[in-house]
Amino acid sequence: MCLNLVTPMEMVLCDDSWTPRLQAVVKRYGLRVERVAEDASIPGSWFGDPEAGLIGNRLLVRRDTPIHSALHEGCHYVCMDPARRRRLHTDAGGGYDEENGVCYLQILLADYIPGYGRKRMFAEMDAWGYSFRLGSARAWFENDAEEAFRWLLVHGLVDSAGNPTWNLRK
Repeated sequence: MCLNLVTPMEMVLCDDSWTPRLQAVVKRYGLRVERVAEDASIPGSWFGDPEAGLIGNRLLVRRDTPIHSALHEGCHYVCMDPARRRRLHTDAGGGYDEENGVCYLQILLADYIPGYGRKRMFAEMDAWGYSFRLGSARAWFENDAEEAFRWLLVHGLVDSAGNPTWNLRK
């Protein structure tokens, strides 16, 4: 859930320098980043502008969309089952375990975006209002996310060392 506790200007945004870096990561999963005009609503956005949208294998962003939002939505695409992926439009669905898997994977993938990394992801997740019972994204990831890791492992999305496999959930 996004509480929008800070302005998007404090976040790393999907501008001309960051969008290609994001695209380089998500294209490994068959996702295509599409930019929406600055004055247009973002199609497929569950939480509304400026949050990223998902329609099929299209990850829709504007210049003011935070990278963490785009990566989170991209990870929903990766983590959902094939039936939901085939009819995906706006609502990624999924349950509690899958949502935790999405959050865990977005933190892992942050390290593959040059100049971004998990440290920045932790800070932006906390600032944006992601809530974890240990009080921060970093504390959750390092001390309370074993179930999320196991969920990703069982579904073949990470290997036993915690590296992304670059596979979609089957």
